[in-house]
Amino acid sequence: MTDVKEKRENSIPILEAKAVSYSYRTKYQTIEALREVSCKFETCKMYAIVGESGSGKSTLLSLLAGLDVPEKGSVYIQGEDLSRKNRDQYRRDMACVVYQAFHLFPLLTALENVMYPMELKRVSKKQAQARAKEILLEMGLGEKIFRQFPQMMSGGEQQRVAIARALAADGRILLADEPTGNLDSENEEKIVELLKKSAHEKGYAVIVITHNPSVAAKADMVYHMKDGRLFEK
Repeated sequence: MTDVKEKRENSIPILEAKAVSYSYRTKYQTIEALREVSCKFETCKMYAIVGESGSGKSTLLSLLAGLDVPEKGSVYIQGEDLSRKNRDQYRRDMACVVYQAFHLFPLLTALENVMYPMELKRVSKKQAQARAKEILLEMGLGEKIFRQFPQMMSGGEQQRVAIARALAADGRILLADEPTGNLDSENEEKIVELLKKSAHEKGYAVIVITHNPSVAAKADMVYHMKDGRLFEK
């Protein structure tokens, strides 16, 4: 990974949306989910995007993650239009998503889940295992977790494993969709601190979709979404 100090000196946004619009169409109506949304994201910062259900938060996250492309406008990664790049490779190498429902592989242990993105990059099993153990320990998870399957873990433990797996991809962008939605207040605080640490100490651009004011309050910058439009708070 690029040195954190070097990232801080790079003032060019790593990820940017310019006048992005997106609609959902049904048999009876067209719903404008996003209306000319523009925003910039830099490394070493944690961002929160807040808003009521249906405001467009998750749609924006989907476009930033390259899971879909805008109808109008563009998403840029390091100045390049994401729609012209291999978006699967973008998610594999640059951006990773952490979900409210964890989305761990149920038949893989915690260690194997974290090893998975490294194995996709053809990192040797020995190296992947060593790095996975290191990251899990950084997440505050002891060795007893290494060989546990997701159903054997608490919600807070599963979310920390999910973050560890995201960091194992060694990208630069971490997108989190309601990452504390299924957690109690104690685990919520731990997860938010881990996300902030990923930004401030590991040099990620961390973008959190949340409806929780206490989570948003800990971000470096907050965007508010309403009726498909984005406002800086």
